[in-house]
Parts: sequence; C-alpha cells; structure tokens
Amino acid sequence: MQAGTELRITRPDDWHLHLRDGAMLRTALPYAAELFGRAVIMPNLRPPVRSVQEAAAYRRRILDRLPPGNGFQPLMTLYLTEVTSLQEIRRARQTGWLAAIKLYPQGATTHSEQGVSRVKQIYPVLEALQELGLPLSVHGEINDQDVDIFDREAVFIERVLEPLRRDFPDLKIVLEHVSSRTGVDYVRAAAAGLAASITPHHLLINRNQLLAGGLNPHLYCLPVAKREEDRQAVLRAAVSGDPRFFFGSDSAPHWVVNKEKSGGSAGIFNSPTALPAVVQLFEESGALDSLEAFCSLNGARFYGLPPNQDSLILRKTAEPVRVPDSIGEGETRVKVFQAGGPLFWQVVQGLRPGREVLDRPVPAL
Repeated sequence: MQAGTELRITRPDDWHLHLRDGAMLRTALPYAAELFGRAVIMPNLRPPVRSVQEAAAYRRRILDRLPPGNGFQPLMTLYLTEVTSLQEIRRARQTGWLAAIKLYPQGATTHSEQGVSRVKQIYPVLEALQELGLPLSVHGEINDQDVDIFDREAVFIERVLEPLRRDFPDLKIVLEHVSSRTGVDYVRAAAAGLAASITPHHLLINRNQLLAGGLNPHLYCLPVAKREEDRQAVLRAAVSGDPRFFFGSDSAPHWVVNKEKSGGSAGIFNSPTALPAVVQLFEESGALDSLEAFCSLNGARFYGLPPNQDSLILRKTAEPVRVPDSIGEGETRVKVFQAGGPLFWQVVQGLRPGREVLDRPVPAL
C-alpha cells in the first residue's frame, strides 16, 4: 500500500488497559484517552479495587485527569477475591460503568497477591455473574511453580477454565491477553460465551526477542511471550475476522528503574504505538478489511455496547513515524514498546485533547 493511503475506522476501544494511579496515571492516561472511545481499566492497584465504592473513586480520579473536550470513558472492573460478596456484585451490575469482574489467580501477575487460590470459594459469585450477565475477565495463567512458565496458560485452561465453563455454561468470560496456540484453539472451539483479548506485543514478539542475545526486561510481560508458533496462532486469530477476538492492549507501564532491576516488573507500555503497530500487521497480513472489527466492533458486541459514533483516519507515511523511546525523565521514565519501529502509519484525524498534559514537544503519532 502506497504512502499517502488513508484508512478510516470507527473509533477503537481498548478492552484491557492498565492506567495505574498517581504520577503513573498522569503519565499514561493521555495516550489512551486521545485515541480510544472506551477502555476496560484493570483493578490491580495497590491496594486493589475490590468494591464499587473504590471503583467509583478510581474512576473519578481518571475522569478528573481528562482535559476539556476529551470524551474518553473508563469502564471499571472489580478485583475478585475469595471474600467478594454477592451484594457487591449486584451493586456493580447497577452502576452502568462497571464492565467486568476480574479474576487473578493468586500470585500469577503484578499485584495479584490478594487474588483467588481456591476457585470453588468463588462459585456463589460466579453464579451471580452468570445470572446478572456481568462478564468475568480472567488472567488465564496457573500459578504453580511446578508448571513451566511457557505452559501456564495451557494448564490454566485445562485445570481451571474448562471446569469453570462446564459448571457455569452461560457465564460470559474473556480470556485476557491470549498468548498461546492452545488458548487460541480453545476459544475457537467454544460454542458461545467465551472471547479473548489480544495484545500488540503478543502479535509482534516471541521469546527470542525477550531472551536471545541477552535478557530484554522491557519485553518481559505476563503472560510471557512464547514460541513463534504461538505468536503466529495469535496473529491468525486477530486478522481472521472471528468476532470472539478483539483488541486489548494490556498496556502496563512501569518506571524504567523497576523494569531494569533484579526481579523486574512484568508489563509493557504500548499505548503510544499500539494502534499504528496493529494496523501495520494487518496490512502485512492482507487483512485490513478485518481491522475495524478487531479494533472497534468485536469487543463492543461482546460487552453488549454500541460501537463508538465517531472515527479515526490513519495515513500511511513514506518515512517512519518518529516515536520517543521513553516518556518522562530520570527515574520516572517509562519505556515505549516498538519505539524503534519502524512504523509507517499515524493517526491524522480524530485525535482528542490529551497529550498536551505532558508538556512534551513530540509530534503526534
């Protein structure tokens, strides 16, 4: 496709986003808010967002950071624990802005220490979710030190997800950030009620980029990037047009100092580059006709929401678009995924007020 080609799509949504809080919220929010109509906001803060009251307060902190004229809608989630009450689930359903309940297996990822270790303990909550039609969002990895880290998604499906779906056949479930061929095949085989979000980094990298030639801590995420055959399976699912797969960036920023240390944090910050990178992948796969469904339609349909009413226009450039390697300064820097690209697509119409909050003189993507 030649430089200068333009592509219009319904404004996308991000169905899996970490904004953190405090200074990191201020840093990360503008990049999502200028592009996406809505985003499902993850609740694994410290302390986690476990009640509707806490979710409402977090939502207000996000809305208060938006500049005038920005219509970004944060869709909140609750962090499921073994003591989450049925009353809290019913309150969540009544809000209109709380999109899902998030299941973290205890110890499986960032700030999941208060997650679930005994799934049977949450069966009354799952029954209520099924009855109310409120989706369960799942970090689909087993936390078992005897299971190879590259197999933890597959083992989670076998030990946890399949029995759960058998016991709650009408429960809507999102297998977040699917990262393996096993996960993709499992979603494809499901009759109904199961979907999966897909991240830009699981579309772009395999474990060679993470490990070969030395460890790259800025490509360390959970689920970890896997084999090339897994990446290819995830890519085929994304570009297929199958409505059960949709965009969820899992953009998860950490300060550079916390990534580049022993026991560094898991997470990749991709909000500045996610959309151009995904468009480029779809172009290379000859699948631009499926791009809008993946980014803008499939997730909304699964969550029972209408598509956004406005749109974005992207243009292919002759020269790579310049993207900053990191944002912030000193210890409060965040590394940007795929900053070196090269990326040849940029949004040229439809950006909303947002990034000027950073006072950073870098051209818009």
